[in-house]
Amino acid sequence: MTLITRILSAIILLTSCPLFLSSNVYANPVDNPIIQLSIDGAIGPATSDYIERAFARARQQNASLIIIRIDTPGGLDSAMRKIIREITNSSIPVASYVSPTGARAASAGTYILLASHIAAMTPSTNLGAATPVKIGGGLPSPSDPDKKAGQDNDSAMKNKIINDAVAYIRGLAALHGRNQDWAEKAVREGDSLTANDALKLNVIDIIATDMGDLLKQIHGREIKVLGKKRTLETTGLPIQQLEPDWRSRFLNVITNPNIAYILMLIGIYGLILEFSNPGAIIPGTVGSICLLLALYSFQLLPINYAGMALILLGVALMVGEAYEPSFGILGIGGVIAFIIGSIILMDTKAPGFGIDISVIVTFSLTSALVFIFVVGMAIKARRRPVVSGLEELIGSEAVVINDFNQTGTVSIHSETWRAQTDLPVQKGQKVKVMGSKGLTLQVEPIPHSSGKTTQSTSSDKENES
Repeated sequence: MTLITRILSAIILLTSCPLFLSSNVYANPVDNPIIQLSIDGAIGPATSDYIERAFARARQQNASLIIIRIDTPGGLDSAMRKIIREITNSSIPVASYVSPTGARAASAGTYILLASHIAAMTPSTNLGAATPVKIGGGLPSPSDPDKKAGQDNDSAMKNKIINDAVAYIRGLAALHGRNQDWAEKAVREGDSLTANDALKLNVIDIIATDMGDLLKQIHGREIKVLGKKRTLETTGLPIQQLEPDWRSRFLNVITNPNIAYILMLIGIYGLILEFSNPGAIIPGTVGSICLLLALYSFQLLPINYAGMALILLGVALMVGEAYEPSFGILGIGGVIAFIIGSIILMDTKAPGFGIDISVIVTFSLTSALVFIFVVGMAIKARRRPVVSGLEELIGSEAVVINDFNQTGTVSIHSETWRAQTDLPVQKGQKVKVMGSKGLTLQVEPIPHSSGKTTQSTSSDKENES
């Protein structure tokens, strides 16, 4: 799904929320059904929300079995653990099924598969590569003692994360008598298996060609659910497929790192435009909504706050370049800070949870153009003197039409205006416009400018000639 499609989907979901809220998302519920769920793509907050809500629905309907169809490259550790807690604490048997052909249960998907009461795969699928990944600094040079110490600290932290993941996945494998040694190997070495190899090594329970084959093979199988033995009965039961509802779909859109990043920038731009042009309303309203959505998304995502700070610093520097030109120093520094902050914003290397470099480059260039050129031009235009309207007359010279002491008329720009002065003026005398009250100009006589004196002097010169 393209970014534009995701953005349009978010808008459609927002505008249609009342319709979804008033309808029954899970229509035509039946008692004791087999509930089928699907995990497609990266596992994130929206996935865990969908699974949690679907399990609650399954309990309400007293479901006989929950089947989770899996095709995922992995995802966030926090979301994965929420899903596994739902599975391990479920009073309803859970079967995870890697399907269709060509699908995979990599990384987080492997943990979920091993946690389930039944682990099944379709031929030509795979699982494994369960090593946890996280962003870290570059490796320091061994020749530098200080850097060597930093490298040792990084290695210690990496070992802690790996050992925690190993203990976790071995516990999940032991829960249902599966191969713990291979589970550890999947974490430490990133090992992967095909469906056939996984069955041979006792990593999974069943290879099934389709859903019907899966139900047929697990019928009558004895499993343990919350420590109690239970025999599965799957023949003749209706299968009810629960798709993500509007809330889960909307959450899936806004927790996409690219969308959250774009929402944050739109929010910042909107507020800046509103503050620079008070009363515009639309930029402030749209910006506030987008910024709040972005902050909600970032709360659910693994965010590097140093990256966030660099983005805000970059925006501030570019705005500073627009207000106080510095021959590009602030602008260039702002763009650099903006790009670095955007790259390190997502504190994870989990599949599907990075910001696309093309999005970063596009918004970096757009931000530079908007703040340095467009906003700069708007500020310069705002500082220019007014060239039209009543304000333009202030500071201009006018000519008195008739003698008057306090109130009279003057001519300015070939127009006749009512004028007011504290000093008497004469016909033909030049006055300066100092201000206005309504449509009345406030004027003051210009020194050494007298209409009658000027006229009489001209007459004397003509007589002498």
